[in-house]
Amino acid sequence: MTADNPCFEVKIPVQDAARLVRESLCMSAGYHEEEGPLNTHLLLSEGITPGPDTGAVLAIGAFDGFHLGHRALVGAAIADAREREVPCIAIMFDPDPDEHFRGDDAPLQILTCADRARALAAFGVDAVCLLHFDADMASMEPETFIELVLCKVARPVAVHVGSNFRFGCHGMGTPAALGAGGTLIGFRVVTHELLEVDGATVSSTRIRELLAQGKLDEAHRLLGRCHFVRGVVEYGRGEGTSFGFPTANVRISKRSCMPAQGVYGGYVTLDGVTWPAAINVGAPPTFAGPDEFFLEANLIDFSGDLYGDDVCVTFVSWLRASRPFDSTE
Repeated sequence: MTADNPCFEVKIPVQDAARLVRESLCMSAGYHEEEGPLNTHLLLSEGITPGPDTGAVLAIGAFDGFHLGHRALVGAAIADAREREVPCIAIMFDPDPDEHFRGDDAPLQILTCADRARALAAFGVDAVCLLHFDADMASMEPETFIELVLCKVARPVAVHVGSNFRFGCHGMGTPAALGAGGTLIGFRVVTHELLEVDGATVSSTRIRELLAQGKLDEAHRLLGRCHFVRGVVEYGRGEGTSFGFPTANVRISKRSCMPAQGVYGGYVTLDGVTWPAAINVGAPPTFAGPDEFFLEANLIDFSGDLYGDDVCVTFVSWLRASRPFDSTE
């Protein structure tokens, strides 16, 4: 897809653009959602019924961004499950423990918990279990968490975690503690060292920093996909319409990880339909002061009304920094 504007240089064949958007938005099919025991929310493929009688390989983590490190860990868990001929179940916490303990000071989300679950499903796990994280779970002794939580989600035969995984009261539970519990109960713990790229650990923190610096290509390389955010289209100033191209003014959650202010090429998706767009992150300086959780997307070949709709905005390429103009002309 290309646009006539010479500043808009996202030149991607339509079929490749469709795949890029599907992969970036973590779209998956064949899963259904239901509520489970222990105040859990489940995303399940057909024929999978988690519970204490279901033998399974578990992968546990926060999985924010579902980056290359997460993919390596979950891929190993899936391969382990296939070899053992049991389901692979990913376990997450909702809300993220960082949000529970740190509130507004918690790191910004690269992906919402729901999008992390969809990413895991799209990657091929058989089920995703979102455990409700509250004060009771935060205060559990590690042994209690293993017995009353993990062993209720499934009958673990193996558990895959990162080397920095912590659980239980005050984070006292380590992979070694999990392994000790596994020895007593009868499951194996596989601890994965953190993946490194270019001599540095691949982490959600590193990706947030790259996005904040506008280093989109580097962030995408570590994510294994393009970054996207969700937001609600609201009424704006109306300049876009007067200029002759439709503009979606999108308000983003203050918990979302936004890229640096500037102009990007990308896509806007609503209910499975996608339009190419030039995207300005932050209120445009010609008309207003900076607003890091606001963006304007100029949709190409769109006609209609998006006001009040929830849309996904996918960032594909950096075009230029934001700058004020002397006049609207």
